[in-house]
Amino acid sequence: MSNLFNIDIVNPEQSFLSKDNVFEVVIPAVEGEIGILKDHIPIISFLKPGIIRVFSGSEEQSFYVEDGIVEFKDNTLSVLTSSIFDLKDADKNFVSESISSAEAELSKDNIDDQKRFLLNHKVEVLKSISIN
Repeated sequence: MSNLFNIDIVNPEQSFLSKDNVFEVVIPAVEGEIGILKDHIPIISFLKPGIIRVFSGSEEQSFYVEDGIVEFKDNTLSVLTSSIFDLKDADKNFVSESISSAEAELSKDNIDDQKRFLLNHKVEVLKSISIN
């Protein structure tokens, strides 16, 4: 019996990734990182800025995601996001500009705690990307 499931990642421009031979996915949910395996209980969650790791065969793919919604049902993981990129194609200038933009937002006095948390997390994750 196979231990594989499907993943579909969609952003506004395109179907970003579609695979049917995935054995694990780790997602940055607002509740914390969630590891998904075949036959995981159905879930719906929001994503926070972070890294989605997709394991299939002997391959691992990593993607930075800004936000989104994730659903796992009937052994299909669906990710809807407004912003995603493959870490192997990361543009260092884009990452640096994103960090600067998030830090500028953080310096404003009128942001709420939730937005401050998400921006701090975004800066932390983006800085970890720029180090590699």
